[in-house]
Amino acid sequence: MSDNDAISMQDQNKENNQENEKEQTMESLLGEYLNSDDFSFQMPVAGEIRDGIIASISGSQILVSVGAKSEGLIVGKEYEAIPQEVLATFEVGKAIPVFVVNPHDQEGNLILSFVRAVEEQSWIDAEAAMASGESFDSTIVGYNKGGLLVPLSTIRGFIPASQLSLSRRLTITGETPEAKYKSFVGDPITVCVIEVDRERHRLILSERAASTETREQIRDKVMEELTEGEVRKGRVTSLADFGAFVNIGGADGLVHMTEIAWDRLVNPSEVLKVGEEVKVKVISVDRERRRIGLSIRQLQGDPWLEQVKNLKTGQLVEGKITRLTSFGAFARLNLPGDLEGLIHISELSDRRVEHPKEVVKVGDTVTMRILKIEDEDHRIGLSMRRVDSLAYVDSDWKSLAADFDLTPSAEGATIATMLGKEAPAETAESAEEVTEAVEEAAESAEEVKEAVEEAAETVEPKADEEPKEN
Repeated sequence: MSDNDAISMQDQNKENNQENEKEQTMESLLGEYLNSDDFSFQMPVAGEIRDGIIASISGSQILVSVGAKSEGLIVGKEYEAIPQEVLATFEVGKAIPVFVVNPHDQEGNLILSFVRAVEEQSWIDAEAAMASGESFDSTIVGYNKGGLLVPLSTIRGFIPASQLSLSRRLTITGETPEAKYKSFVGDPITVCVIEVDRERHRLILSERAASTETREQIRDKVMEELTEGEVRKGRVTSLADFGAFVNIGGADGLVHMTEIAWDRLVNPSEVLKVGEEVKVKVISVDRERRRIGLSIRQLQGDPWLEQVKNLKTGQLVEGKITRLTSFGAFARLNLPGDLEGLIHISELSDRRVEHPKEVVKVGDTVTMRILKIEDEDHRIGLSMRRVDSLAYVDSDWKSLAADFDLTPSAEGATIATMLGKEAPAETAESAEEVTEAVEEAAESAEEVKEAVEEAAETVEPKADEEPKEN
């Protein structure tokens, strides 16, 4: 080989090496470009979110520029999914996020979605919120049987009942979801994200985790708001021998045994059970001692008033002795209902009595006169020694006439007949109609009158005194 040939071969090898190096450099650059952000921006990938600029709005489609002369369409169901109030804000040049549905449809178009972009961003925000543990403010928009529904941007989160704040849980009453949660709809709420599952479209929120309230703070707040006389719903939290505790909005109040029902109770469990929802009236608020007094019975009709409405002072009644005490005897009246009155020891007899057992015993049936009826305290004062008192003769005759259901005119005629007087002419007919009914009473009227007059001469002054207080 000549020197010229050797030089020529060296030059050729050098050119080949340079060409190979150039090819390797181009391959490297192309690989780098294909993996670069610039290339990915130019080549949309299904499922990614991009920032776009509205290029045009026409008919039922929106043309969106996603950079470097790449444009896509929001069309068909993706267009229809945009809420009208949002669509009304769109205009040429407005920046919007878009989700790449399909880089190339059958016609070669890039299909985009605004709604899916916003939803996807919401899931991204939810994941970020869960990672950071930060809370956010929202509004309660609905409920189901298990809790409340609260939106995070375009997706709805669920707050289980167990994740509601303590103060909210304590105000829940009712058995149905509507009764429990309907009143909360529209209320502002602060929550944290505690679970995100995109595949199951599951977003779980917690108000409890975002709340810093303590039971003491809640109780203090409730007590500050309470006023005597107001009515609230609550739930029975515990029962004791002396009453029941009812929680009203986060604070426990006591319904004393005497304020549970009008009937006499031995134990609150006779009418109440733990967990039961009740309506109560606030009857006292002691903020210094942190005590709340409640009543259930004051919201119910008082059966006592109905039972005593036909009774009056001075009326004669029969009853059975139920118990004896050092200060008197209790008797249950032989009337509808469960009325009981007290015969004070001073009203048992005209003579001095050291103990009621000297005059009566439990089980005795006796005739008594009503001395007083105290509606407020539900007490009836009775007397045995005043049964034959002259002070009540007139009322006794009128009561007798009333027992025969006489009209006022007939009553006057009958009483006049009983006393041996002539009845007015206008009452004669009525008197004749009841003559048979009162004949026996009329025959003995004179005898009774004589006996009363004879007794009046020997009655001690104390017989007509006012009854002593218990």
